[in-house]
Amino acid sequence: MDTLSFKTKSANKATVDKKWVVIDANSEVLGRLATGVAFLIRGKHKTDFTPHVDCGDYVIVINAEKVQLTGNKWSDKEYVRHTGHPVGQRIVKAQELMAKKPTAMVEKAVKGMLPKNTLGRQLFRNLFVYEGETHPHEAQKPEKISLNSIK
Repeated sequence: MDTLSFKTKSANKATVDKKWVVIDANSEVLGRLATGVAFLIRGKHKTDFTPHVDCGDYVIVINAEKVQLTGNKWSDKEYVRHTGHPVGQRIVKAQELMAKKPTAMVEKAVKGMLPKNTLGRQLFRNLFVYEGETHPHEAQKPEKISLNSIK
């Protein structure tokens, strides 16, 4: 019996193979887009996935301003933050946030699906969200993929 085949491989920073991928958010539902992007950033699609290592890919999301929300979420969904001062709670509707900063909706949705620890903050740095079709990462030769091919 070959016991070498039973060894569990654990990825580390030196052995991880990170790729660059582009996802087009044009007419995609925000939550479904965010789960797919978080899945890629975390690296769960790889065979050598290790929970405590940054083994995911770099993900570029283009056309962030064309993302969709279902139902009445454009008027009902609220993004809450706090300034840190007394009575400093600020609430912004999804429609207002999209008009002011379209990339923030995708970033907030993906960040909420990552771990709430040091690893999650490191993984969030692997996400690049842009308005429009262009992005400054052509030198990395990113591969364009669709959300349907992720899972």
